[in-house]
Amino acid sequence: DVTWLSRFTDATRQAAAYRAGRVLLAGDAAHVHYPAGGQGLNLGVQDAVNLGWKLAQVVRGHSPEGLLDTYQAERHPVAARVLQLTMAQAALNRSDARTAALRSVITDLLAMDEPRKRYAATMSGLDIHYELGVPGVASHPLLGRRMPDLELETTGGSRRVFQLLHGAEALLLVFGGAPLDHAPWADRVERIDVRYTGPWELPVLGSVAAPRAVLVRPDGYVAWVGEGSAGGLEGALTTWFGPANAA
Repeated sequence: DVTWLSRFTDATRQAAAYRAGRVLLAGDAAHVHYPAGGQGLNLGVQDAVNLGWKLAQVVRGHSPEGLLDTYQAERHPVAARVLQLTMAQAALNRSDARTAALRSVITDLLAMDEPRKRYAATMSGLDIHYELGVPGVASHPLLGRRMPDLELETTGGSRRVFQLLHGAEALLLVFGGAPLDHAPWADRVERIDVRYTGPWELPVLGSVAAPRAVLVRPDGYVAWVGEGSAGGLEGALTTWFGPANAA
């Protein structure tokens, strides 16, 4: 016997603002859409992970409240794109001949490696890119993207990046012992000297140049990339983890 029934529609809605003072919206409170591909669950979890560490920074007094505005700046465009995608998927369910022809074209495209990789990256969220660089200035492809789950050699043995992130604290991963000073933020950011000799690859983008150091936020996204100097590190530490402690 049926014990529970529900229904859904293709209604698509998104809040114009995710923050109003002390009120913040996440998950279904911020966006609803046709439930194709389970994207609503993905978005909601991503919202929570993005917002959670920022709230902790503010509540602990490490960062000003303005840090919470980056939640809107980063997550609103991601949800807007997913809403467009799910509306397109809903439209593809129509039974007319023109839609059937379009479905056939899409099927042919997804039989090709490159379109299939891009679609998979979109559906999985692995192609998300937050605009964290300086507008108009070229930056390393890692900046603003999810840090790959590399297997690193540390003084404590072999560890994967996501294992190192289990404590929900920021990481400054330094490859080759570069002389980077993060001491004024040492209570909020853990420096780990690591070694990695494998390939550097990102979903969709493929191979990228190996960095000398990366600053990884607690949500796993890269906030700064060192390519031979410490330029920009202090600014990134201040932006994401608050002012430096007094000496």
